[in-house]
Amino acid sequence: MGKGGSGKTTLSSLFIRHLAANEAPVVAVDADINQHLGAALGLAEEEAAALPALGAHLPLIKEYLRGANPRIASADTMIKTTPPGAGSRLLRVTEDNPVYEACARTLLLDGEPVRLMATGPFTESDLGVACYHSKVGAVELCLNHLVDGPDEYVVVDMTAGSDSFASGMFTRFDMTFLVAEPTRKGISVYRQYKEYARDFGIALKVIGNKVQGTDDIEFLQDEVGEDLLVTVGHSDWVRAMEKGRPAAFELLEASNRLALQALQDAADDSYADRDWERYTAQMVHFHLRNAESWGNAKTGADLAAQVDPDFVLRESPDSPDLGSPGPDSPDLESPDPECLTPLPTPLRPAPQPA
Repeated sequence: MGKGGSGKTTLSSLFIRHLAANEAPVVAVDADINQHLGAALGLAEEEAAALPALGAHLPLIKEYLRGANPRIASADTMIKTTPPGAGSRLLRVTEDNPVYEACARTLLLDGEPVRLMATGPFTESDLGVACYHSKVGAVELCLNHLVDGPDEYVVVDMTAGSDSFASGMFTRFDMTFLVAEPTRKGISVYRQYKEYARDFGIALKVIGNKVQGTDDIEFLQDEVGEDLLVTVGHSDWVRAMEKGRPAAFELLEASNRLALQALQDAADDSYADRDWERYTAQMVHFHLRNAESWGNAKTGADLAAQVDPDFVLRESPDSPDLGSPGPDSPDLESPDPECLTPLPTPLRPAPQPA
């Protein structure tokens, strides 16, 4: 994430290309109101506009993720924060499923596949009657049901500024990369994000962008301290990409390739600190807040009853359902086999630059 114009979409696209070049499984998600990630990954304007919108497939997403969860009476009672429980279907990075079939498109980046999903832009019918957070609800619901392992990556290009705090989605990431220019305005977004995230255990690293010399680096070091991970300057490769004439990714400047590797290393290191219990507790926290604030009234249901107190979302190679329902969880008769798909060979976590 970062302020508008800081270069977060460009850096997100470079990170995605870097991961693909390293043959890592990647799901890329454009959750920015401006919807430029597809173009940054090389799609023509008409191809990017034709990407399926996650929000337009919300009924399908809800029905699939609901699975055989007995606590959810119908997909109509699911909201963006509905957490999984015993019987819910979970999403995995490398599998094929109806959500990916409807909402994702596979791009080849220098011959390596990447799944791309997009929230979709504002439409004429949205103007004046809807906020953009209604669009990203489908992303939050998917992330709440996502199970990923080592060497798998989900990269989410978030909307600018502090808007990401309008929902609990900011807690879904193993690592948040904040893009900051070496200016007072660029640093102000960092400080605001740091303050908001303080009580939620958010792992945060700063990428200094548009850096022109040692004075810029020293400014960022003084203002950001140990949170500064890398700095990035001018790139002829990026300039050519923005003109629609990208060279092979292997020709990206060596200094920038090293910077992208530092991002991957930071994301990889965050896997050791993954706390599935905390992730699940935060899901429940924001679900209960949303239920009380508006969800109960909108659905006509007591959404607190959707919470399975014995369920912990986790990667569990020895358990076929990937979750951890406790001994008091409902005993489902004839569970849907799609809810109990065995884990693929473990890969890597979901670092998501926001």
